[in-house]
Amino acid sequence: MSRKKSADPELAQKLSRRSMLGVAAGATAAAVLGAAATPAAAHGKGHGHGHGHGHGKGQPVLPVGRLGVQLYSLRDKVSTIGFAKVFDELERFGYDEIEFAGYTQGSAGEITLAQLKRLARDHGLKPIGSHVNYYDDNNPGAYSFAQNLEQVLDDAQALGLEHVGTASGPFRYGSTVDAWKRAAEDFNTYGAAARRRGLKFYQHNHAEEFSFATDQPNVRLYDVLLAETDPDLVFLEMDIYWAFAGQFRFSKTPEGKPAPFDPLRYVLKQPDRYPLFHVKDGIEDIAARDGYRMVDVGDGDIDYQRFISAVNKTRGGRRDHHWQVEHDQPVDSIAFARKSAAHLHSLRERR
Repeated sequence: MSRKKSADPELAQKLSRRSMLGVAAGATAAAVLGAAATPAAAHGKGHGHGHGHGHGKGQPVLPVGRLGVQLYSLRDKVSTIGFAKVFDELERFGYDEIEFAGYTQGSAGEITLAQLKRLARDHGLKPIGSHVNYYDDNNPGAYSFAQNLEQVLDDAQALGLEHVGTASGPFRYGSTVDAWKRAAEDFNTYGAAARRRGLKFYQHNHAEEFSFATDQPNVRLYDVLLAETDPDLVFLEMDIYWAFAGQFRFSKTPEGKPAPFDPLRYVLKQPDRYPLFHVKDGIEDIAARDGYRMVDVGDGDIDYQRFISAVNKTRGGRRDHHWQVEHDQPVDSIAFARKSAAHLHSLRERR
């Protein structure tokens, strides 16, 4: 995160106050931040592709019962062979949790929410979250938070979810500071409604959330989101791959001024705001728009041994965080799920 003063004094004050609270929540965050102060600290430099970060005899990096998968990665299989056969494979690979990206299974036939919940339970898979559209202002009947909040929450409760959120960016009203403040108000509303039902509302990032406001080019939009949402009502699911892509693309302001940030630093400053993570890998490629080419987890350069270990060291780190593997366009989605699980299960703490 840039240490330059924000162009918006009120925003800067909110960020400072919430960051201090977040550091207090992370018992060893300060020490870990010192080790991860540079962007390279979160990468597997010098290990090569398919590296075995932390393989050995130490404590497993992955907390027990916390390996999940975003089912969007397996959408081709869900829509053809159905949830039951996909869950068979996930159970065999050692998954503990699933995150939904829709509740239908295409040509595999109709399935009710009650059947889906029971099917997950029978395979030892805990439904932990779900991605739902933020808004569709051209369609009042849209299945989205803005258009049908109560139905979205009804379904989340029917599935026994702990979290329900969106992977839509907060761009509903534009890319200005005030536009994102308005989106933050929406999120606070959804978060309050979710909390009344015992749920947590969350937002999943892509790279563009780390871009800059069009009216205040020294203000990072992600910082507006953090400052303007209530930390008791709105949570974040960091997609680690896209956060590093954001780091690559937006480490300078539109005016060319340095504005570096470290994705891990965001988490360690406010660990309680990040119950969920997307574990997605990439090979560094500075010729690519995002600075990476997406690959299966374990075949890339993002050092998950270091990243997960650092989060584990925060207060409640092993208990309070969930790790969902994902690949947007896997060559073979079942093979991706198998390889990703094997890689993360193999990681060990460094001594």
